[in-house]
Amino acid sequence: MNVIVIGGGPAGMMSAITSAENGNKVTLIEKMPSLGKKLLITGKGRCNITSSLEMSDFIKNVPGNGMFLYSSFEQYTNQDIIQFLKKQGLSVKEERGNRVFPVTDKAQDVLNCFIKRLKELNVHILTGEKVEKIITEENENGKVVKGVKTSKQTVFADKVILATGGKSYPTTGSTGDGYKIAKSLGHTITNIRPSLVPLEVFEKEKCKELQGLSLKNVAIQFIDKVKNKIIYQDFGEMLFTHFGVSGPIILSGSAHLIRYKNIDELLKNRNIILHIDLKPALSSEKLDDRILRDFSEEKNKQFKNSLDKLLPQKLINTIINETGINPTKQINTVTKNERMKLLQILKNFEVTVKGFRPIEEAIITSGGITIKEINPKTMESKLVNGLYFAGEIIDVDAYTGGFNLQIAYSTGHVAGIG
Repeated sequence: MNVIVIGGGPAGMMSAITSAENGNKVTLIEKMPSLGKKLLITGKGRCNITSSLEMSDFIKNVPGNGMFLYSSFEQYTNQDIIQFLKKQGLSVKEERGNRVFPVTDKAQDVLNCFIKRLKELNVHILTGEKVEKIITEENENGKVVKGVKTSKQTVFADKVILATGGKSYPTTGSTGDGYKIAKSLGHTITNIRPSLVPLEVFEKEKCKELQGLSLKNVAIQFIDKVKNKIIYQDFGEMLFTHFGVSGPIILSGSAHLIRYKNIDELLKNRNIILHIDLKPALSSEKLDDRILRDFSEEKNKQFKNSLDKLLPQKLINTIINETGINPTKQINTVTKNERMKLLQILKNFEVTVKGFRPIEEAIITSGGITIKEINPKTMESKLVNGLYFAGEIIDVDAYTGGFNLQIAYSTGHVAGIG
């Protein structure tokens, strides 16, 4: 069987490999000059390959239509991708948060494993060539795939796998081309929005002062002020930027916010609050004891010079401003009420979420080809015979931690078999 795979990212490469291993003649078409552009920037260039969690826990980490992936995750697991890389000569290691990385810390080495296997299987790779449309014809079974028309030629095939990614990181080639192609064939595209994306806040100046400050062990809560409800909470690392907040726990929180009912209205009316507990390991009582201890050691100093042991230098001025305490006040004259105000700020530092950064800055796309029109066991279109989908083009998305890449491998593998 002649198979064409459109898109040379992890989903497309896995589709091509699996299809070729099943005895098919495979052509892989990528519009960029080389394969795996987006793979190279994952995990800050180190490639967070997958998660070491049990596969039964993966769906819990896919807020975007996780149950649709049940069969894919069952057919191709995190252990399967790890074994695939080992066979190509690349070992992996596990880090904090169940994240799996190559021992070399280089995404390029992961990409090299895919390319090496594609070449071993004699997959015909066309780069710098854009697919303009999928050719179909009508027969007694309905619409059937016949091939593709590219910017340079027409290529005929019995099966086409569309794995062009979403709209995040367009410089890597993810510019939403696949959505247009699928739509022209009758498929429904759900609302395309950024996910795993930094957030803008109304208190931009406050965050600008803290720009570049990374906090490693903080607890966060996103609160719906109208309902007084916690939308999402997490513990880990976050980062202040010139526009607001970013970092792993903020990105994961964005995946929840994007799906929250009436989110745009709530954001516009300043009703989504981010609470940051700067000292989550200490109860309020223990933190007060710690502050009292520090104050007793620094009693002859000014308030502004008393917080060095408690906070990163870059955070001190901002915290002092939040408390309203005179920075030149002698420590031994700080009142209990003032100390309680400091304590409250440390346990509950607040900013108001204004919105999401543009989709071009998102790690992943929320939305895509509706799962109602795809067979979850094979990844085949329910509308066009011989058309399959894999990866981010489908309306599925997960948290950070290797889950989105696993979606790419698993759906790619299943599409390749079908």
